[in-house]
Amino acid sequence: MTDFDRGSIGERMIEALIAGQSDREQLAQLAHRRIKASPEELCEALRGRVTRHHRFLLGLHLQQIDAIDVAIAAIDQEVDAQVEPFRTTVHLLTTIPGVDELSACVILAEIGDDMSRFPTAGHLISWAGLCPRNDESAGKRRSTRMRKAAAWLKTTLVQCAWAAARKKASYLQAQFHRLRARRGAKKAIGAVAASILTAVYEMLKTGALYDDLGSHHFDKRGKGKQIHRLVSRLQNLGFAVQITPVPAVA
Repeated sequence: MTDFDRGSIGERMIEALIAGQSDREQLAQLAHRRIKASPEELCEALRGRVTRHHRFLLGLHLQQIDAIDVAIAAIDQEVDAQVEPFRTTVHLLTTIPGVDELSACVILAEIGDDMSRFPTAGHLISWAGLCPRNDESAGKRRSTRMRKAAAWLKTTLVQCAWAAARKKASYLQAQFHRLRARRGAKKAIGAVAASILTAVYEMLKTGALYDDLGSHHFDKRGKGKQIHRLVSRLQNLGFAVQITPVPAVA
């Protein structure tokens, strides 16, 4: 158990109540040192009447929590055993910003590690439900909301996208801020989730580590497009254009 689990913070106080302790000051002394409340505040919070019936119910609740903790530990052990053959692949996916070990396990559980089932990354993104719907009628687009599919996978990828959007100086953060300004946060985070799944597809297919394009990728790409557009305009006006980069000023 961690420092913030029930056993290290509140269990001693609850067990003392069940055992019949009613002195508020003595109960307050059992509080963990990391509890922000002062002893006086704890004493005031412990004011009340605890009957035998209350102690009986508290004991039952503690037994239920203990049983759940045992079940969770057993499930964690079983999951670890099932994940062990894919440990290297899980580590590979955690190189993507926003993807932790648990998220990598969920992604692998949902899509597997064999990408031959999906001809392209676009097919995987569509299967995961991260593509906007093409809902048109009489030439008018009525909805671009993502369709419902692979609920566990989509939810995990969206959570990873929010974490990646907070990763400083990263491509995914730059993508999020760039799209949010034009299309809103929800559409932007959906695009980031799709980018993460694209990276997952390529990494599982090739075995390569994640290669972050950097936060200036869109600026560089935009600069190149602008240069091409201006050169084309000059050529259309009858000028021969030769591009010579200016040396950076130290």
